[in-house]
Amino acid sequence: MKRILITGAAGFLGSHLCDRFIAEGFHVIGMDNLITGDLKNIAHLFPLEHFEFHHHDVSTFVHLEGKLDYILHFASPASPIDYLKIPIETLKVGSLGTLNLLGLAKQKNSRILVASTSEVYGDPLVHPQNEEYYGNVSPIGPRGVYDEAKRFMESITMAYHRHHGLDTRIVRIFNTYGPRMRLNDGRVVPAFMGQALRGEDLTIFGDGSQTRSFCYIDDQVEGIYRLLFSDCVEPVNIGNPHETTIKEFAEEIIALTGTKQKVIYVPLPQDDPTQRQPDISKAKKLLGWEPKVNRAEGLKIVYDYFKSLSPEELQKKEHRNFTDKTN
Repeated sequence: MKRILITGAAGFLGSHLCDRFIAEGFHVIGMDNLITGDLKNIAHLFPLEHFEFHHHDVSTFVHLEGKLDYILHFASPASPIDYLKIPIETLKVGSLGTLNLLGLAKQKNSRILVASTSEVYGDPLVHPQNEEYYGNVSPIGPRGVYDEAKRFMESITMAYHRHHGLDTRIVRIFNTYGPRMRLNDGRVVPAFMGQALRGEDLTIFGDGSQTRSFCYIDDQVEGIYRLLFSDCVEPVNIGNPHETTIKEFAEEIIALTGTKQKVIYVPLPQDDPTQRQPDISKAKKLLGWEPKVNRAEGLKIVYDYFKSLSPEELQKKEHRNFTDKTN
């Protein structure tokens, strides 16, 4: 049986990857420090013989007994609310965490796939964004802690590939949504749905003309799965190229939820990207992948998930109180 380590296992994306690899017959080792992840996302896996969980911060030394065939490095805060509150931890997991896991992959002779992001393109001057575009990122802006951590992740991963011959893969993940997202994580899908369910007005940052492209979680997981088992070493965009403005998206949410809230406008955060749309030509050609779930279908599934949450979860404003300043 093949053994795979998935870091960030208790997070949104990581938990769905655990499900997929369990279903594919792998022995899955989940690892998470639970700073933004939640054990309830993987609670259903704990009774299984071929799942194990390690509560560990990959920014410190990582050791595992036995053989290890694959590593998926998905540990990182991924929402602006989180990484603006814990900037040092965000930088450390993208840099030190990646270094530790590349070292483990080298020791175990494992193939490693690292989770990069469309944020490496920053506020892009090229549209749609292809993998050859170098990006437009402010290294000292507030979002730089996430953007630059991921850019470093890509650089050191390629260095290990070129210098040590390590078997590496890099996925650039565009906006992804689905069940197990946190209502309070600051991203637009759960933010709008949470506001609609609580009877609050929908908050748009800026004038709503900025664009996003939303990929359903099952499509994202399929793309990652195919990339892991491909021969593609260079970064690959995985996302849905169907672009919409935030204003149009708010109107979709109001129609879906049947709510009567107003849309209110507040200032755009610093360095917030005005356009985000993946060019997935590479994924189509090399992986035979493109998204299958349309937005209306995916949003209905997510809305049903959020409607099933308890009143306490629905009203919860903070995932955790990030007051520790020791890092």
